[in-house]
Parts: sequence; C-alpha cells; structure tokens
Amino acid sequence: MDTEGETEPRVGKNPTTVERTSDRELVVTRTFNAPVGVVFEAWTQPERLLQWWAPKSYGVTFLSCEADVRTGGSYRFVFGHPASEQPMAFFGRYLEVIPPTRLVWTNEESGENGPVTTVTFEDHGGQTRLVMRELYPTKEALDEAISSASTGGSSDSFDQLDELLGA
Repeated sequence: MDTEGETEPRVGKNPTTVERTSDRELVVTRTFNAPVGVVFEAWTQPERLLQWWAPKSYGVTFLSCEADVRTGGSYRFVFGHPASEQPMAFFGRYLEVIPPTRLVWTNEESGENGPVTTVTFEDHGGQTRLVMRELYPTKEALDEAISSASTGGSSDSFDQLDELLGA
C-alpha cells in the first residue's frame, strides 16, 4: 500500500487519507457526517464496534469484542479469516479515555513492535473530523506493518462506520 498522501474518494462519502508523517508514524484522517458524541460512541461500545471495525472487503469477520473503555481498561478483539485456521486476537490497554474527544490505546499483540494508537474526535459544525495516529516504536516496525498490509483496512472500515452512522 502506498501511504504517501493516499486519498480514496468514494461517491457520497468523505475521503479517508492515509499518510506516513515520519519514520514511525502513520496518520489516518476522515470526516464523518455525524456529531462527535455519536462517532465516539461507535468507537467505545462493543455492540457498535462489532458492526463496523472489521473490513469486510478483506474477508475478515469480527468474532468477539471485549472493551472496557476507560483509562486503565483493556480490550480484546478476535477476528476470523478464511485463510487462517486460527482466530486472530488483538488486545491492549486504554492509556487515555476523554469522552468524547480522545482515545489512546496500546496494541500489545505485536509485543514490543506494536504501536500506540491515538484517536481524536473534533466537532466541525455537526460533523466529526477524526484523526487516528499510530506511533510505532521503530521505523522498521512501521515498515513491517505497511508491507504486511495490516495498515490498509482503515478506508474500508471507515466506510462501514459511515454506513452505520447513516442508519
């Protein structure tokens, strides 16, 4: 995936931009046509996360979602994929939760190579500008994440979130 200023416009939807801003950071930005509080809830309520987080175009299914969304809380997301006999688990801790403007969490499934993810939610006249920053511990860790395509599902997931918010 080319992450240098990538923009994926879709008819009737706001584009998602993905940009590598440094050796260690990937930034994904999107504006949603919904209020900040509604978008924040979609990121913090397990029953809502199940509806949009896994990019369906990748063949991924969301099997289970545990999320204790509070500073010091933890999460565990389990996904299935036809190419893998075993489910894939993603887990970590919430370092900072400031409703409805900020979430920060660890990604511990990769051990020391996992990024820290920061998501901010900004009110723009009834719309929400979302900025998701993934800060990796090393340049090599981000290079590996990009080459494995594990950073590529944001646009599809955000399209699914758009559909959920429009429902």
